[in-house]
Amino acid sequence: MRRLPSSLSFTRLHAQFIKEVLSILRDPRSRMIVFAPPLLQLVVFAFAATLEVRNVDVAVYDQDAGRWSHELVQRLHSARFIAQVRVVDNPAQVRDLLDRGKVIAALAIPADFSRTIAAGGTAHVQVLVDGRRSNSGQITVGYLASIAAELGAQADTDGAAASPAVVVRHWFNPNLTYRWFIVPGLTGILALFSALLITSLSIARERELGTFDQLLVSPTSTLEIIVSKSLPALAIGTLLGLLMVAAATGPFGIPFSGSFVLLLASLVLFILSAVGIGLMISAVSMTQQQAILGAFAIGVPAVLMSGFATPVENMPLALQWAAQAIPLTHFLIIVEGSFLKAMSAGDVLGNLWPLALIAIATLSMAAMFVRGRLQ
Repeated sequence: MRRLPSSLSFTRLHAQFIKEVLSILRDPRSRMIVFAPPLLQLVVFAFAATLEVRNVDVAVYDQDAGRWSHELVQRLHSARFIAQVRVVDNPAQVRDLLDRGKVIAALAIPADFSRTIAAGGTAHVQVLVDGRRSNSGQITVGYLASIAAELGAQADTDGAAASPAVVVRHWFNPNLTYRWFIVPGLTGILALFSALLITSLSIARERELGTFDQLLVSPTSTLEIIVSKSLPALAIGTLLGLLMVAAATGPFGIPFSGSFVLLLASLVLFILSAVGIGLMISAVSMTQQQAILGAFAIGVPAVLMSGFATPVENMPLALQWAAQAIPLTHFLIIVEGSFLKAMSAGDVLGNLWPLALIAIATLSMAAMFVRGRLQ
């Protein structure tokens, strides 16, 4: 068994830190993985990762041809999310368009539609949705329901009595700009993968290049090895996170209304948590390819369970508890709240202490894994 010095030498630590930074900068694979993809993905995902529905085609089978059916069709023509309204003459054409995926939804307006509205009754329109695109279809149904509600409000206004108007106000994101939500979340996701990849490649790179044996016979202590391999990932991950925050407030124009100091502290703890996970992956990986696959095997489920795309509350209870052990879950709450709603210090600290516990746990486990590899 190898005896390691227990003291922490800042001279050796400085030398190890410089070696780790140079190994990242000199290795084309590490350099490409660390710096280019996060910033490129931020730009691409900010425009591509959206739940908004735009430029879709809708079919209309109008059996009424009265005043109110004409008004409904005209509102569909002027809707910004519809690229083309396809007017059909019979149900067979509706079925054909839906079968071939040419339209995402079809409206069947009954023959008594305008007459029912004129008589003060409640008229109905059948909406057929392409279930193969379930998520987009449901969003389209919501848009169509909004158009129908506006038509109903106009019909009530033109009648004997006006219905009360409902005014909706969206707090924190008045215009429901989807990019205001997606870009802050991408900051946490891309910083997570950057820190995971840097640290997961560290020991695996040493083992693959054959320099790990030199590390074993060096006077470097286990603590120095862990710190020297953690600091570059912490520095680079924090820098990338700050660059993405700057890009969000600058080119993307997303308002930042929270505390930058609290966000920076949260980012550092978040990166430390990811560093601990990355070191464990690196300690059990024999090659850099295994380390990269391990990072994605951990990172992808973490993103799916963090609440980025779907609420954590919608998951089974066991997964909700598991999500609380994922650092991204707590950081997303902090970063999104800091951008859009001036999250109070108490709310930030309420999500900051779980990050601190996760960081302590992951770094402690990483120390055990690395010590096991060095002995």
